[in-house]
Amino acid sequence: MKEKNKIHHVLVDSIALALSDIFVAGKYADKVIEFYLKKNRKWGARDRRFVAESIYEVVRWWRYLWWIKGEPSSQAPVELSSLKSLWAHWWYWKKGEQVSPYLNDADLLRFRERIKQKPLPAELESVPDWLFERGERELGESLWMETLIKLNEPALVYLRTNTLKTKVSDLIERLKAEGIEAHRAQASTSNRDLDPTQQALEALVLAERKNVFATQAFKEGLFEVQDLSSQHVAPFLNISPGMRVIDACAGAGGKTLHLASLLKNKGKIIALDIHEWKLKELRTRASRNGIDVIETKLIEGQKTIKRLAATADRLLLDVPCSGVGVLRRNPDSKWKLQPAEFERLAQLQKEILSSYSRMVKPGGKLVYSTCSIFPSENEQQVRHFLEGNKEFSLVKQKTFMPQDYNSDGFYMALIERNQ
Repeated sequence: MKEKNKIHHVLVDSIALALSDIFVAGKYADKVIEFYLKKNRKWGARDRRFVAESIYEVVRWWRYLWWIKGEPSSQAPVELSSLKSLWAHWWYWKKGEQVSPYLNDADLLRFRERIKQKPLPAELESVPDWLFERGERELGESLWMETLIKLNEPALVYLRTNTLKTKVSDLIERLKAEGIEAHRAQASTSNRDLDPTQQALEALVLAERKNVFATQAFKEGLFEVQDLSSQHVAPFLNISPGMRVIDACAGAGGKTLHLASLLKNKGKIIALDIHEWKLKELRTRASRNGIDVIETKLIEGQKTIKRLAATADRLLLDVPCSGVGVLRRNPDSKWKLQPAEFERLAQLQKEILSSYSRMVKPGGKLVYSTCSIFPSENEQQVRHFLEGNKEFSLVKQKTFMPQDYNSDGFYMALIERNQ
C-alpha cells in the first residue's frame, strides 16, 4: 500500500526517542510528550497532534503491537529502529498505511498472518498478565473485559465551567469564538442502573481535542479541565455556602476549586497535601478562578491532622490509589504499576481513612474517593473502616465505570459521623 500522507522522518525519530524515554528511562508519558512538544515549538498543529497521538497509542497498545510483530514485549529490543518499526505497525493497523522504510513487505506479510491468529486476552487488550488476572478476580471476567475495552479507547476532553465567573451557555459561545467546539456532556446509556439525576451540570466535552490552555477563556479562569466522573465527587459531599470544608488530599486542587464553586466562594476550604509544589499550583489556579476562600496547609505529620480534629462540616478524602480507572488517560501506568504497589496503597488508604476522618465534626460528612474501579480499594476499604468505627455510617456509595459514562472510572462513598 502506498503512503497516503507524507510522514516526516524527524517526527518518527521523536516518537521513537519518546518511547525510549518512557519504557527504558521510566519517565511518565505525559511529561515526555510535553518535553518534545516544547522542544519543537516550530511544529504545526497537525504535526503536534500526530506525535502526541502516536506516542500515547503505541504506549496503550505496547504489548499487543509486540505480539503482532511476533516478539515478546518483556524482552523487546530498545534500539530506536525497533521502536520506529513498532510505531509503523500501529500506524498500519489503525490507519491502513504502510510507511517505508519502517514497515517493509516482509513485515507486512507477517502482520497479515499474525492478525488472523488469536492472542491471549491479556495480549489482545494489552495489559500485563498479573493485572489482567487481578481485574478478573476483582470484577469478574465479563465486566473486566467490557471495562478493558473502554479503557483502551482514547480519553475525551471534559471541561468544568467555573460558575463563579460564567454560565455554561456563555462558555460554549466564548469557546466557539476562539475556534473550539464544545457541548454539554451527557452520560452514555448502559444496562446498569444509573441515577439519571446525578449529572455534572457544569460539564462540557470537546468535539475534538485541542489546546484549550492557550485560550483567553482559560486565562480568564472561566473553566478547568476535569474529567466528567471527577466532576461528580465535589457535589457528592452535599455542601452549601458558609460551610467549613477540608480537602485533605488536595494535590493541585481540581476538586478543591470545584468545592469553592459549589460554596459560591462563601465559607472556608482548608486544602491539605504533603507536597508544597502542588499547593503552590493550587494557589495559582485559585487566583485565576477568582477564589479567595481556600487556605493551603502542608501536612507535617499527625500534628497537622490533630489540630483540625472535629472542625470540618465536610471532608474530602480523594486518596492515593492504583489509578486503574484512569488508564485510558494514563496508559503508561499499566506498565509502571507492580503487584506490590496494591498492598502498599491498601495500607495507606486504611491509615488515611482512619486518621483523617477525625477531622469531621459530629453530624458532619466525609467522602472517600478513588480513581480506581477495584472493590479492594473501594467498597472493601469503606466496609473495613465502618466495622472499626461505629460512630460513622454509610449514607451512599457510587462507582462510575468507564463504559457507563464514557469517562474515567471513579468511586465515591458518602459517610456520616453520627451526632
